[in-house]
Amino acid sequence: MDVTSLPFLLAVASLVLGLLAAAIFVYVVVPRRRRAKAKAATPPTTPKAEPQSPSPEPEAPAPAARKEKVKQHSLFVIFAHPDTTTDERLAEWLRGKEATYDPVKKIYLISGKQPSNPVTIANAFPPGEMPDLLRGETHEPIRGVSLLVKPPLHKRRNQQMYVYVELAKELHETFSGDLLDVDRLPTTETTYTQIIG
Repeated sequence: MDVTSLPFLLAVASLVLGLLAAAIFVYVVVPRRRRAKAKAATPPTTPKAEPQSPSPEPEAPAPAARKEKVKQHSLFVIFAHPDTTTDERLAEWLRGKEATYDPVKKIYLISGKQPSNPVTIANAFPPGEMPDLLRGETHEPIRGVSLLVKPPLHKRRNQQMYVYVELAKELHETFSGDLLDVDRLPTTETTYTQIIG
C-alpha cells in the first residue's frame, strides 16, 4: 500500500460516515421535530371521566380552568332595576366601604386588606367612567358596575382576593341583579376558587 492511497481511503471512509450520519439525521431527528411541533400546535385533549353513579339532575359543565396568567380579575354586577334610588343606595354602599373617588380616572377605589392593590369599582355601561356619587353628581342611572383587581404576585398574599370576592357577593345581594364573570357568564363557586387561587 503506498502513501497516497491511505489518505484516499480515509477520505472515502469519512465521506461514507458523513453520508450515514446525514441519513440518520433526516430519517430520525427531523420527523421527531415535526411531531413535537405538531403536538405543541394542537390543544391538549382532556380525557372524559366516567360517571361513577347516575345523578338525578345533569350538572352544568364547569368552565375550563384558565391556564394563562391573569393580569386583572373582572366581575360584573348588573342591577335588576336601575333608577335614582339604586344610585343613592350605591353611594351609601361606597361610603360604608370607605371608597375613594379618583376624579381623573372617574372610578372608585376600595383599599381592602392591601391598599397598594385596591379593588376598583367602575361603570359597566358604558365601560369605565363613574360619576362622583359621593358628591351628588347628576347623571344617567347606573345600570351596573364592574369590580377589578390585580392578582397577587405570590399566592400566600391573596387576602385581597377574599375581600374582592366578598365585595362582589355583597353588591350582588344588595342590588339583586346578575353577578357575571369575565366571560359574561353567571359566577359559580368555581369562579371564586379560581380568583382566590
